[in-house]
Amino acid sequence: MPFQTTATRLWKGLTPHERLRAASAFFADPPEELVFAAVGALVNARHLRPQAARALGPDAQARILATVLDPGEPLAQGLLVGLHLAERRPLLGAFLDALELPHDDGILTEQADATPPVTEAGLRAALGALSSFPADQVRTYLNTLWLQDRERWQALSALDAPAAGATQSTR
Repeated sequence: MPFQTTATRLWKGLTPHERLRAASAFFADPPEELVFAAVGALVNARHLRPQAARALGPDAQARILATVLDPGEPLAQGLLVGLHLAERRPLLGAFLDALELPHDDGILTEQADATPPVTEAGLRAALGALSSFPADQVRTYLNTLWLQDRERWQALSALDAPAAGATQSTR
């Protein structure tokens, strides 16, 4: 399956609604290491002073950030992770359960490091568990996983389709 090779490209491919949801999730609990980058993106997007950007409420910050198509690679990664951890945990959990990878509500635990590499056959079987989820959400999740750890998830790139039979999102 062809993946976007950067988080920024994947971010650009999201719908405006998905970007807003991701930005809202991000600003609900912003990772400390990305706050400076997020404020910088707001400053550049609206030609604000940094103090003004920091003083905006989370909803206003999210609306602005959702319009930024190139937030920078680290921030785009944080936004994609925020989208999945805020709204798509059932998808994450179903996938990781199907792979029998230890996780805590969709987040891999340290015990997952001791598991053998994920195989193409295992992934094909796990994708079947995602058939009830919107296909575009499945593709975005799989691409995000691959971007975060290409070595662990390298078998994903060999798959033909991202969840045959998955429903289309009604966004």
